[in-house]
Amino acid sequence: MIVDVLKGMWTTFKQIFRKDVTTQYPREIKPLPPRSHIGRHLLNRHPDGREKCIGCELCAWACPADAIYVQGEDNDPEHPVSVGERYASVYQINYLRCIMCGLCVKACPTRALTLTSNYELSWETREDAIWEKDQLLALPPPLGTAPGTDQGR
Repeated sequence: MIVDVLKGMWTTFKQIFRKDVTTQYPREIKPLPPRSHIGRHLLNRHPDGREKCIGCELCAWACPADAIYVQGEDNDPEHPVSVGERYASVYQINYLRCIMCGLCVKACPTRALTLTSNYELSWETREDAIWEKDQLLALPPPLGTAPGTDQGR
């Protein structure tokens, strides 16, 4: 019994002289590995500005948490939104349900949906956590510039 207590005290004593590994976020933001994809989703566009999403709803079917809702519609031949016959008229991701597993990205046949390296996600209301298509089409801001990160500086 006393030996176990001394072992525990010795372990604690050794830790006192180690260098701290705590990052003072958001004052110090360590760069992520270049190929890390752990953050929020991004709906991509083609270079000509048309959306890559064809409204096939495969991402919604692949999502184990049922966090994605897609409603597809037929494209207008005169003014197409995407390159396919269909496009996503409604695209929503509920980040309160999303588990960031990436299965939706793997299910997308056109690489319209990708995960970014921007992991700063916070909301003040539950409704703010449901992202619409226009929010997902916008590029994420650089790390440390999201609303609310200035409060910790």
